[in-house]
Amino acid sequence: MQANTTRGFLWSDVETRTLLNIWGEQDIQAALDGNFRNSFVYRDVSRRLGAMGFERTPEQCRVRIKSLKRQYLLAKEGNLRNNGQYHKICKFYDTMERILSNRPALDPQEFIESGAGAEEAVDGLEEDGEDAQDVYSESTGECPYPAETEVKLEYPTIPIPIPVKVTVGNNNSKSSNLPARTPKRARKRRANFPMEKLMEQFLEQSAQAEDGFYRMEEQRLQAEDRRREAEHARELHMLQMLGQMFSSISSSRPGSAATPSKTAPPARAPVFSSASLSCGLFERYYSLGSTSHRGMDDDTLSLVKNIVPPLTSKKHKGQDGRIGIIGGCQDYTGAPYFAAISALKVGADLSHVFCTKDAATVIKSYSPELIVHPVLDSPNAVEEIEKWLPRLHGLVVGPGLGREDLLLKTAKEVIEKSKARDIPIVIDADGLWLVTQQPAVIQGYQKGILTPNFMEFTRLYESLHHEPMDSSDHQRNVMQLSVAMGNLTLVLKGEQDLITDGSKVISCSVEGSGRRCGGQGDLLSGSLGVLAHWAHAASAAGTVNPSMVAAFGACSLTRQCNSQAFQRHGRSTTTTDMIQEIGTAFKKLFES
Repeated sequence: MQANTTRGFLWSDVETRTLLNIWGEQDIQAALDGNFRNSFVYRDVSRRLGAMGFERTPEQCRVRIKSLKRQYLLAKEGNLRNNGQYHKICKFYDTMERILSNRPALDPQEFIESGAGAEEAVDGLEEDGEDAQDVYSESTGECPYPAETEVKLEYPTIPIPIPVKVTVGNNNSKSSNLPARTPKRARKRRANFPMEKLMEQFLEQSAQAEDGFYRMEEQRLQAEDRRREAEHARELHMLQMLGQMFSSISSSRPGSAATPSKTAPPARAPVFSSASLSCGLFERYYSLGSTSHRGMDDDTLSLVKNIVPPLTSKKHKGQDGRIGIIGGCQDYTGAPYFAAISALKVGADLSHVFCTKDAATVIKSYSPELIVHPVLDSPNAVEEIEKWLPRLHGLVVGPGLGREDLLLKTAKEVIEKSKARDIPIVIDADGLWLVTQQPAVIQGYQKGILTPNFMEFTRLYESLHHEPMDSSDHQRNVMQLSVAMGNLTLVLKGEQDLITDGSKVISCSVEGSGRRCGGQGDLLSGSLGVLAHWAHAASAAGTVNPSMVAAFGACSLTRQCNSQAFQRHGRSTTTTDMIQEIGTAFKKLFES
């Protein structure tokens, strides 16, 4: 079953700052100031935010901007009245001040003195004529008022008689001035309510409303995901029933051979028709090739066997592969180890790990077989790694890399240097996050291989196509994404691993198990780095794309290791248990 695509709704600081940077751009502000209908502006903001890797709807962006403006207004008014102690109410006060300092705004004093209408006044300032005008204009089809008109909330000037003051009736001027003094008395009466209490109540109500909106949206998306999963399960069930039905028809026909020979020819005709129909159905679901699913597996496995180099005493160290792993930081030390040790177990002679300084000692302690370079976060990291590239036959980018800008920038430059040397590159995990942000870093490189899981695939697909992915046809989706990436080899990991280079799709259905644990993808990427080197170095692959042959071999090996480890350990199976099975699984698949 594929992973859930439900997104969270709480805004992180990084996501909020990215939203404010986009919203504060000059063209966005100009569009908001010059149009009453601005829903298209927030659609543009949502699209730009998605390009930065944060998926938010236009409505979520609009609500978040409204909330930030409300906090900014309260903090600004609190600063004016209490010498800056309310600045902490708005975490992004400085950014909002920079954006809104050049825009016209209502007088904040009117918000404080408007009593029961305070919330409406805040909404008026929050939108700067944006949301309120949009709601009205979209419902009625016309503008509510000119953009230059200033809307103010005022109390009616009703004289309030004060018996205590009218005790001496000898000066008429005082009695005539009573209506003019009425606003002052009203302000004194409202001053009895502490400003702190008003702001507390307002912030509490705003937070409750925002939380309620997020909860409802979360429930809606969860229901949508459950619906899609149910549809997917129904489709699989129908296909299984069709397969069983055609299998039973095919198996029942040979029993009719005892009938007279005159009736034999008509009886055999439906048998071939049913079998071909069953094969066609499963071909459409599992493969776009011209052979059956099992036959394609056997043919591709034979190609993988042809690329495996023989073990002879005439070889020297390093001839069967020197693999480099770009990844490993303080928080993630297991992933680069799993990838590097898997490469050694599959058959590489040397395995290098280029990681950060604080991760090097930990990774080195896992195994003495690994060559660990603590250079990934150094000022001259690219130069340090570049001097090793002439010695490497394959590169795996992403396991344990993290998403820090400095590390991603280094990884990008290393990929460019490796492309110039025509080295096979496997990109996985956080390396795929880099590709989502900057697809051109690997786009069109024929020796590049991407290995996303369902969530990573969805993020990359929507980043390139700028539209939601239709999860009902995975084969069409993988082919479309491969073509968009310049016919790059793509491996979509899942219940059945789908492998494509944009021209055809093959499926790896080697039996695994129901156990999923962290690190299995690193085993796949490490072994794929070795097999990619072997496939491109061998001539036995023929006309088939060497990257696809290598990807099929790595997927088959990972699944076989998972199956064997599960038979031994059951539910407690871990990636370490799977790595111990690489030797026997490799021999069973490719050397038997």
